[in-house]
Amino acid sequence: MKRSSFAAVAASVLALTGSACSLFPSGGGGPPSNSGPATPTGCTTTAAKHIAPGGYYVNGNTVCTASGQPHLFHGVDRPSMEWTPFGEKISAADFQLMATWKPNVVRIALNQDFWLSSSPIFNSGYKALIDNAVTWAEQAGMDVILDLHWSDAGQPGSCSSGCQQLMADTNSITFWSELAAVYKNDGRVLFELYNEPHDVSWSVWKSGGATGAGWTAAGMQQLYDAVRGAGADNLVIAGGLSYAYDLSSVPQNKLQGYNIMYATHPYGGDPSKGPQQWDGHWGFLADTDPVIVTEFGDGADCGDNTKVQTYVQQLITYADKRAASWTAWAWYPGGCKFPAIIDDWNGTPSPSGLVVKAALLGYP
Repeated sequence: MKRSSFAAVAASVLALTGSACSLFPSGGGGPPSNSGPATPTGCTTTAAKHIAPGGYYVNGNTVCTASGQPHLFHGVDRPSMEWTPFGEKISAADFQLMATWKPNVVRIALNQDFWLSSSPIFNSGYKALIDNAVTWAEQAGMDVILDLHWSDAGQPGSCSSGCQQLMADTNSITFWSELAAVYKNDGRVLFELYNEPHDVSWSVWKSGGATGAGWTAAGMQQLYDAVRGAGADNLVIAGGLSYAYDLSSVPQNKLQGYNIMYATHPYGGDPSKGPQQWDGHWGFLADTDPVIVTEFGDGADCGDNTKVQTYVQQLITYADKRAASWTAWAWYPGGCKFPAIIDDWNGTPSPSGLVVKAALLGYP
């Protein structure tokens, strides 16, 4: 089916949402749920806090500013620096264009093999590009999530494409020790420890160990400890299992520490991960801990714009209801199966991007 025109898609977005104002947290319009709106713990100004300069701290299930105001992150994902050390169209102008949608955060995907000097594919300009991207994003009004997207299964230099491993590895510990030391004085930078863990036990997810694939995984606790060992108090994000979707066993495997958020990746097309399952798989956790949806979209229903838009709107409405933060995959014109929220480098919204853009513009 041909993609609808901008006007037709915009009309369908209005039909789905009523108006941009309906995208404010309201508790309505989302999937059937056994859980009501999450009750924020709120922020305390009296208890001792760990805060990286200019950054945030966590109190219960609430992310707080240094002045004690609750904060939610709403933004977009920016891929390409995981598969090329030069990035694609990474520029100040691109972040300024992104900012016209009014996100307050951008998640940037990274590859440890381009960073680590011990890697055969180490690139001497990679760290400078990351630093430029962080600077450009902050100048455009956005905080930054630096996401360890790809790793190397303990074989430095092996990750040049398609490197979504089961879990982080021992080289990832070095990566986080070094990167955290660089950004420990910038609290606007958040650290997402590893993208989309899968097919390991919760014990390995937390503490590391044998993967069954012939190499040793580094657990989320080890990666967290590497960040704190570098002297960084920045917010840290840990994605769950089942490609970061499942947070159901986090309560039994919580990381020991502070300023921790947990990430989920709900994608359309899999009934076992659909809206009816969100409460039990990840939404419940927002009652006790900060949850952030660091990827979402629907690349499974290309050609059915209404279905794609409905899914994306359901996700945003549900996240608002549960007081969860979110970043949408992805600010990259990779087509509907990617799935992309832009159709070109001019920032033309895709059908799902129309919903994301309307939501971002609708927040205070």
